[in-house]
Parts: sequence; structure tokens; C-alpha cells
Amino acid sequence: MATQLPCFTQLTPPSPGWRNEAGSLGAASGRALVRSVPFSGHSRFRCRATPRSANSFQKKDSFLDLHPEVSLLRGEQNDEAINPRKASSDGSTLEGLGVPPSQDDYNAAKIKVVGVGGGGSNAVNRMIEYSMNGVEFWIVNTDVQAIRMSPVHSQNRLQIGQELTRGLGAGGNPDIGMNAAKESCESIEEALHGADMVFVTAGMGGGTGTGGAPVIAGIAKSMGILTVGIVTTPFSFEGRRRAVQAQEGISALRNSVDTLIVIPNDKLLSAVSPNTPVTEAFNLADDILWQGIRGISDIITVPGLVNVDFADVRAIMQNAGSSLMGIGTATGKSRARDAALNAIQSPLLDIGIERATGIVWNITGGNDLTLFEVNAAAEVIYDLVDPNANLIFGSVIDPSLNGQVSITLIATGFKRQDEAESHTVKETMVDIHLPQVAARWRSPSSFGGEDLLASREFDSSPGLPFLDNAC
Repeated sequence: MATQLPCFTQLTPPSPGWRNEAGSLGAASGRALVRSVPFSGHSRFRCRATPRSANSFQKKDSFLDLHPEVSLLRGEQNDEAINPRKASSDGSTLEGLGVPPSQDDYNAAKIKVVGVGGGGSNAVNRMIEYSMNGVEFWIVNTDVQAIRMSPVHSQNRLQIGQELTRGLGAGGNPDIGMNAAKESCESIEEALHGADMVFVTAGMGGGTGTGGAPVIAGIAKSMGILTVGIVTTPFSFEGRRRAVQAQEGISALRNSVDTLIVIPNDKLLSAVSPNTPVTEAFNLADDILWQGIRGISDIITVPGLVNVDFADVRAIMQNAGSSLMGIGTATGKSRARDAALNAIQSPLLDIGIERATGIVWNITGGNDLTLFEVNAAAEVIYDLVDPNANLIFGSVIDPSLNGQVSITLIATGFKRQDEAESHTVKETMVDIHLPQVAARWRSPSSFGGEDLLASREFDSSPGLPFLDNAC
């Protein structure tokens, strides 16, 4: 029987031996494999020529020439064919590709993670421990003492509202947090400069994060940056006031981001033992934030068997309506199928993906990942989605995951009758799988019923004065 791991289990950081399988599926022969799902529901694949030169990758087997992913998964290609961007022993790059010997080529898109306030800064501090690749971390706070204690590089620590708060914090007042961010607009713009994608993370309910995050996100979006808000709501034991402020802050943030991921801390309580210390509960919330950001950034920054371009992710996540993110991990004989089931099920929200108009999903496994397993995972996902949905698929090999498969899925464009067509921001609830929830097949009808996204406590009507977050 397959063993299912909860999505909040800490994933093993990339080992020193991590091999980045480069090129879009078409490193060989300059081709890219494009999957489409026609009205019949049957999968079709077509090869699309790419402008990249393929002279160095001609093969005798015409089938493998058209389908390099088969030989990649079999391990039959040499290292240079698998990773054409890898520099040779003398430091030069392969001929015919026209790629300079620069590590930046592995991550053309620049991603920044900005932790705002105490909760957001704590989450970023923990993310640094996991050594995420291709991501630049920043913390923004009004509390100078907390800033000095952060392991974030000193150049990436930004104190806001120096004149307003004198470095003493916002005192739990979101209005002060908002005004502090407005006071430091120019510094925030400088910090965000050059980014293609920005994650704004915060613990909602306090002062700096609740009031400052919408301002910072608004600045990022106004600069043309793909902006994703990923925030937590307070535990019930933190008090009613923080809960109310959190919902008002989420309402303000919703209007300032492209995609909004909301993680309700109370939902995490059912995933831990009654004897879990408070500090460990907060650490669990930070780990969920980390997994959410890593799940999206890895799709962009980690070259794989099948790459997903930043433009693809942007097309899915920008102005596409409500969205859902799922993370599934599994081991055992049917690990790929179980991981896919974990990714598409939402035991906390009971929201499915069958109404999504856009899907980006990525499968990560060790060197033992087989083509049949990739196909098994694809069948689970494609059987549930709309035949007309826009599907983007990526695959990454991580040798440290031998025996384990992890799938990250982002579903966007949910059709909600009660959602105004002009409302372009997406609200995303993280798919958190509890240890006691067994992976089981759920028919599309089991995801139906009332749209819980519409029944959540978010209120877009103005409430607190800090909703005016223009800089």
C-alpha cells in the first residue's frame, strides 16, 4: 500500500548532486512536446519546432529524436544531451546553442519573496534555512529589533516608516502599517526593481503585515510585476480583533495582487497533535507558506525534463479568476497516481479542479521516475479537468527524491456565478493534506456542490481606513 505524506511535511532541500535536466522537453532536435485535450477527452501530443539549433543533438533513432523524454526517463542519454546548458570542463558552453556561460541563463525570470511584518519576516527567515534556488529574499518591517535579528542579507532588510514609528513597530495597528509603507514608497520600489515575479507574504491580523502588505503588493503590480500574495489568517486563540483585522487586510490585498493565496491557520490545528506546542504550530504555518512559494517558484526556476516557461505561468496566474493550488506527495507502488490524487483533492475546502480553465502542474521525482508513472499522474489530472482547459505540464528530476514523487498543481479560472467579470484577482486556498486523510479516488461529482470560495468570510466592502492603500 502506498504511503501518503502530508503536503506540509518538510521536503528535502536539493542535494549537492542535484542534476538540473535542462531544455524544454525539446533539448534534442529543437522540438517541444505540446499536449492538448480535444473535445473527445483523449490526449494528443504534437511536436512543435523551436528556434534552438539542434545540430548537436541528432540521433539515429527517429522515434527518440521526436520523443527525447523517453530516453531521458530511461537514463539512456549522456549528461551533455540531458543538460545542453551545462558548461564543459574548460568552462565553455556547448557549441551551436549561442548561450554564454552564465548561471543566470538557468533562471531568466527574477523572483523575489518579500516578508512583511513579524509573521512574514519569520516565514522568510525559515525559508532561508531550506536554501531555495533562484529566489531573492527580502524582509520589510517597522520593528528595527526584529530586522536586526533576521538571517536575511543586510542589504535585503528594509525598515519602513522610520519617521512614523521610530523603529518601534506598528503596535498592532494596520493603519500605522499602511502609512509606514506609504512613507517608504521609494525604498520599496527600489527593492522590487528588476523582479519579474514577487511573492508578498505576511501574517494577517497584526499591524505592519496587515496594513503594509497591500501597499507593497500594489507597488509591485503597478510596476508590471506578476504579484502573488500568500498570507495566513490568525489562530482563533489570537483573538477576535486580529481575526477582523485580518479579513479587512485580505480584502485590501485582494485588490492589489494578481493571485491571492490564503492559508487559514485554524485549519492546521486538525493536522497536529493536541499536545503540539504553540511555537510548533506557528512553525507549521511558516512551512506551509514555504511550500506554497517553492511549489510555484520551482516550476519556473528549476530546469527539468519538461520545462514551464515564466510566460506560461504568467498567462495562467494573471487575471484568470479564482484559483486553487495543490501539493501532493506519495511513495509506494502507485506513488505517482497517489501524489496526483493528493494534489487535486482539497480535504479542507472540498473544492475540485473540474471547472478550472487553466492548469499548470509539475511532477518531481528521482532518477527512478518512469514514463509510465508520469502518464499515470497525467491521467488522474486530465480525467477531471475541462476538456477545453489550458494545460501546461513540467517535470523535474531530483535525485534526492528516489522512491518519492511530488506534484504541484495550480488551477485557475474557476467559473463562479457570483463573481463579477471585472474582478480579476484570484483567491487561492492551499491544498493541505492531513496525515489521517487517506488518498482515495473522488469522482468529479464529489467536488461539486456549493462553491466554498464564495462562502468564505472575505468581505470586499470597505471597513477599516487602511483599505485606501494607494502609495
